[in-house]
Amino acid sequence: MRTIFIYITVFLCSFSFGQKKELRQIKKLVDEKFFQEAESILEINKNLLLSGDSKTDAQYYYYATKIFTEIKSFESATESLEKLLSINDSFYNSEIKLNYKNLEDNLVVALVNSAVSDNSEKKWMDGVNKLLLAYEMDKEKNIDYLYFAASGAINAQEYDKALEFYLLLKEINYTGIKDEFFITNIETGLEEKVTETEYKIYQSSKEYANPRIGQTESRYPEIVKNIALIYVRKGDDELAIEAINEARSIQPDDLYLLLNEADLYIRLSNNAEDDNLRSQYRLKFKEIMKVAVEKDPENGILYYNLGIISSEQGESLDARSYFEKAIEFKPDYVDSYVAIVNIILQEQTKIIEEMDKIAMSNKRSDILKYDALKDDLNSVWSSCIPYCEAALEYAPNDLEVLKLLSQFYYKLDNIDGYKEINARIETLSN
Repeated sequence: MRTIFIYITVFLCSFSFGQKKELRQIKKLVDEKFFQEAESILEINKNLLLSGDSKTDAQYYYYATKIFTEIKSFESATESLEKLLSINDSFYNSEIKLNYKNLEDNLVVALVNSAVSDNSEKKWMDGVNKLLLAYEMDKEKNIDYLYFAASGAINAQEYDKALEFYLLLKEINYTGIKDEFFITNIETGLEEKVTETEYKIYQSSKEYANPRIGQTESRYPEIVKNIALIYVRKGDDELAIEAINEARSIQPDDLYLLLNEADLYIRLSNNAEDDNLRSQYRLKFKEIMKVAVEKDPENGILYYNLGIISSEQGESLDARSYFEKAIEFKPDYVDSYVAIVNIILQEQTKIIEEMDKIAMSNKRSDILKYDALKDDLNSVWSSCIPYCEAALEYAPNDLEVLKLLSQFYYKLDNIDGYKEINARIETLSN
């Protein structure tokens, strides 16, 4: 029995000695910043070191957290930190007691820095996952990282994920508002933004004056807006309308939000099976576009969209006016020229109908009327030509415009012009 006891004692002493030896080696490698080598020793001796003794386990998880943080094995780092913090701190040695509180801060900084690096390389979801790890370590303290994770998910086109994060942020009324500290440099007369620590120091300095605490803008309106935009993108129309109404109540002057609301109504109109409902959506679109034009009065595309809707509703004079405005502010937008040509050509239909009624008449009055109508028709075609020619200055190879111009030249007996345009059409078609 005594022999057995001696063997057990020797074994335990040898086991304890082995643990201390490996921990010393790991500590030495960590202190010398040989983290890959330290990680190798840590893994090889994992079973030896994790013996169920809380004091040794604490040392293992302490070094594991430091090592995994440095080698960017972040999930392992967070797991190790959780294990360390689950051990009663009465088992921590002096080194751990002194430094364990820094482990979380260092890990969060490493996660965020790595996420920033991922974003710069457009590895959006890698960055999102790291920001989520940082957020989940302390959801109240690190709530900003959930906001940034939502932005990353949008960049990754993971809209369901982004929506999940934004809805959570909205639910807790997250604003992201932070204090900003300013003080005026007396020598330069310029106000400078400083840290809170610098602010406290400079307040009593004779070199600075006018200390001021401001606040950053709230992120809540952006969150509500992004929720609405995601619903629009996903085609969840009822939720999109509800979310957009809320977003616009917060940000009534946001043009981008306004245009997305317009886009939503035009899509609803296109998908509507009921004519009355379709007409209501088109009118709603038109109302929104008028507001948009008021907010951005030099945006040619907005005028073009208003022209299209007015044209559909038979308001040709208004439509042409909008298309002319579109050309004024965006002269390179060829569709505006074509739209005006189509409006002008509406007169062609009426004139041809009148000509057809008297085409077979031999009455002198009808013959004179027919000739007058023919002149009117030529005038219609002639008035279309400048718009086609102007469009071709910006898009010389636009086949639709070239074909229109070819027809007008032919009808007006401009044979040389007709041949030239047809040659260009043939070249482009081959």
